[in-house]
Amino acid sequence: MGFETIDGMLSINIDSTMTLAFAAILLLIGYALKKKFKFLEKYCIPAPVVGGFLFMFITWAGHVTNTFTVNFENIFQDTFMLAFFTTVGLGASFALLKKGGKALIVYWLICGVISILQNTIGIVVSKLVDLETPYALLSSAISMIGGHGAAMSYGRTFAKMGYETAPLVGAAAATFGLISAVLIGGPIGRKLIEKNNLSPDETEGVFDDDIESINSSFGESLTELDVIKNVSVIIIAMAIGSIISGQISKLINMDFPTYVGAMFVAVIVRNINEKYEMYKFDFALVDGIGTVMLNLYLSLALMTLKLWELSGLLGGVLIVVLCQVIFISLAAYFVVFKLLGSDYDAAVMCAGLCGHTLGATPSAIVNMTAVNEKYGMSRKAMMIVPIVGAFLVDIIYQPQTIFFIKTFVEGASNFIN
Repeated sequence: MGFETIDGMLSINIDSTMTLAFAAILLLIGYALKKKFKFLEKYCIPAPVVGGFLFMFITWAGHVTNTFTVNFENIFQDTFMLAFFTTVGLGASFALLKKGGKALIVYWLICGVISILQNTIGIVVSKLVDLETPYALLSSAISMIGGHGAAMSYGRTFAKMGYETAPLVGAAAATFGLISAVLIGGPIGRKLIEKNNLSPDETEGVFDDDIESINSSFGESLTELDVIKNVSVIIIAMAIGSIISGQISKLINMDFPTYVGAMFVAVIVRNINEKYEMYKFDFALVDGIGTVMLNLYLSLALMTLKLWELSGLLGGVLIVVLCQVIFISLAAYFVVFKLLGSDYDAAVMCAGLCGHTLGATPSAIVNMTAVNEKYGMSRKAMMIVPIVGAFLVDIIYQPQTIFFIKTFVEGASNFIN
């Protein structure tokens, strides 16, 4: 950590190790504050959100008062996200996917339709407020579902087309979406549960038992080598998945999410290992690693957000993103909940839906985790939402977004193949 004064402002430079330490401390503070202030637990606000927001507002205060600034060397965030999605892939046994059955397909189609409606809302609102189409689309499914990565990728493409502030608008919209996602998901899930007097369905014990048997440990303690093998598989799947995603990016001439490739490789490894037993896979260990990676990722993501970048959300862009948040909130509460069966699993999945249709799949997981911690586990939601949010929804979201761009943005065909 270093300190220097530049033009009368204190500049605090934090290296990568200290940045990670800050994230861990803020995560622990988040859990402590949830215990102290009951309304945080009551409304299912995730612990990393509490701690991350606390520091985010501190850095914002330094910026607006022009007294200090904090510069993070944040090299672990992407790696943690990659590791988390890899553990999700390793938890996706084909036997488990079959258990998702109809609910998995229904949720996937719902998310696909929502992505189309998000882009439609962006186009319609842009016409009403006289906003240029690229900025409207950057404030729609691109940033809401695609997150910061997609926003920057498409933003750079639009910048080449002459819309110079597109990357800034995309980043601001994605930031707004991420903040909204982790603030509304838990409360909406809670409201649905409380209003409808829902609880985990104990009669679905067969579903739970099957999941537990599929993901069961070997009934004996893992050796040191077993632990190393489990961790090594995660790391190797991350590496191979990154290579595959890079090749796909070249093939489609667009950025392809690295974590999708890693998750895909992990799914293959998990299911090959189930048949040939190449190593002693331990779900509890892998799931625990994934939980740690997820919480640290979100803590890093939130504490390093720059609230002042939301100044890019001006005029029509701000109206579009507000419409997106209102749309997702109403759709989840009044429509999706009923389509998914109006039960406890549906309520938890709606909390997750708010996360990955406004922010990112990790946001969906922490939203659902916060609800599960308070009301009980929804295994169905924790199985279906990550797979759809991280991968399946892209099968619909990406092609239809490109269609919207080519249809409504003049000259787009020369830049997007």
